[in-house]
Amino acid sequence: MRALVELGGARSYLAVALEKDGKLLGMITVYRKEVRSFSDKQIALLQNFAAQAVVAMENARLITETRAALEQQTATAEVLQVINSSPGDLAPVFDAILEKAHSLCEAAFGSLFTYDGEFFHGAASHGLPEAIRPERRDPFRPGLNNPLSQLAGGASLAHVPDMRELAGLSEPSEPGHLQLRAAVEQGGIRTMLMVPLRKDGALLGVISAYRQEVKPFTDKQIALLQNFAAQAVIAMENARLITETREALDQQTATAEVLGVINSSPGDLAPVFDAMLERALRLCEASFGILYTYDDEAFHSVGYRGVSPALADFLREPIKLRHDIAHLDIHPGSLGALARGDSVIHVDNIADSEAYRMGMPLRRALVDLDGAQTALWVALRKDDRLLGTFVVYRREIRRFTDKQIALCRTSRRRRSSRWRTRG
Repeated sequence: MRALVELGGARSYLAVALEKDGKLLGMITVYRKEVRSFSDKQIALLQNFAAQAVVAMENARLITETRAALEQQTATAEVLQVINSSPGDLAPVFDAILEKAHSLCEAAFGSLFTYDGEFFHGAASHGLPEAIRPERRDPFRPGLNNPLSQLAGGASLAHVPDMRELAGLSEPSEPGHLQLRAAVEQGGIRTMLMVPLRKDGALLGVISAYRQEVKPFTDKQIALLQNFAAQAVIAMENARLITETREALDQQTATAEVLGVINSSPGDLAPVFDAMLERALRLCEASFGILYTYDDEAFHSVGYRGVSPALADFLREPIKLRHDIAHLDIHPGSLGALARGDSVIHVDNIADSEAYRMGMPLRRALVDLDGAQTALWVALRKDDRLLGTFVVYRREIRRFTDKQIALCRTSRRRRSSRWRTRG
């Protein structure tokens, strides 16, 4: 008020509130440079102008809300169209969701992560600086102070008005501290909003929105991002169902094809083994595979697919068990362990196994000759008697899924039955 008097020369003053349903929206003020009261008519006139201002503000609000609702409905329809036009393909869906969500929420950029119960995986990004794009990172576990950890722990959302404060909470040695500092220093992120993607309480992923100024998101913008998160969950569930249906169909087709080979080659196991290996490698996403028989003394390679000539030469010789049995308690993930009774052996990294470090010939040959890294052994048994083993390998470190293991176990039962009926 002092400034109005000293700088503006104000003497008499009149203010009228702008109100809507008892809520103060603002006020309109007028001043005189002489001491002279405003008349009742002048007061009423200003009140009338105030009422007109409230009407104009309400009209603007309704128009803005209508436009925002239309934009949201249009964005939702466009995302649903992308979902329908790309069944099972999540990449274009995630891209569309991020683009629409960030536009409507007035976010500069953001990303979408998927979550496998242990690690977060960068799935998509929109406008992120290259240095902090999640797709460029390996799967990771966030630090304790990272908002992703809060969401993994059950939080409904993570909203940080100023990321600079959060980045300073972690110890410098904590990996999460480096991630947060990179987001602030390299990405220029200030305000952050993260919303979880959940299905029946399980965390499937996280969608994020960032601003490069300190400006918290409104409740409407948070609700909007949650709506897009729900659409992402729908897309992920659709993709899962489509993938499962396709996998089931592929498996049934492969089974029918193998049965056809069995019926067309009575008494001849070679084409049956080859057909089984070909289908198993394709359905299990494996690089190569080997089928062994067992005669209580040694394993004999009777079929293989995708192996190099050098490994094929190595496999011509029977693999006797004395090497494995001598060290059976040290490295149970061996052919000896199958002879002892194990049914399934899964080795993530053959080169890091005890058997490889001890120089076991088969492990050495698999890694050195053919670059095997991840392996899955499945025992072939009849009435608890070991008949052989079926092995599939990958040339990268990537675990086989439970479904792929179950598929190999199913194939195992078919092979055991085949041996029973053919002698």
